[in-house]
Amino acid sequence: MVFDVGRVLVEWDLRHLYAKLIADPAQLDWFCSTVVTEEWHFQHDAGRDLGEMVAERKREYPDSADLIDAYAKRFAETIPGPIAGTVALVDRLAARDVPLYAITNFASHFWAEFQPTLPVFAHFRDVVVSGDEKIAKPDARIFELAAARFGHAPAAMLFVDDNAANIAAAQALGWQVHHFHDAVALERDLAARGLL
Repeated sequence: MVFDVGRVLVEWDLRHLYAKLIADPAQLDWFCSTVVTEEWHFQHDAGRDLGEMVAERKREYPDSADLIDAYAKRFAETIPGPIAGTVALVDRLAARDVPLYAITNFASHFWAEFQPTLPVFAHFRDVVVSGDEKIAKPDARIFELAAARFGHAPAAMLFVDDNAANIAAAQALGWQVHHFHDAVALERDLAARGLL
């Protein structure tokens, strides 16, 4: 079993942080769709330097400098907690000695801060982190790297991710896949596969 992390094991949304800092809903919408966006954040997941990104963005949006700094200093607040039910499924899989791994698009130093806060990661034998590898899903290279590191053929692994592009990329490389929507549907699929 190979899990994605954000929006599969844990909730993640930039708005969890910025709703605390921007009271006006229209301003919040503008900021999260124009300044600190998921697309911009993805560059950091793929290995781009945080200081370089933040400095560039502050030059583009000087009036939002303090808010842009908050991305670097308070990123943990974009992750409010586990997805209901999924961590319990991981615990059940671990109890059955199912080998557990993860592939996550996550900036290297953000991952180093976050990973110790969630005990469920003790069940995982290995985690491929995009920020460490400078390759992010859905790039085929990260799936090839993961298969080599994990020591299993793609066809022998079930990859669980909420992102359709990531699912399509893994499937094209021969992985078994589950497009995650909620823990209930995942539990049904795992039971049908004889994993639970």
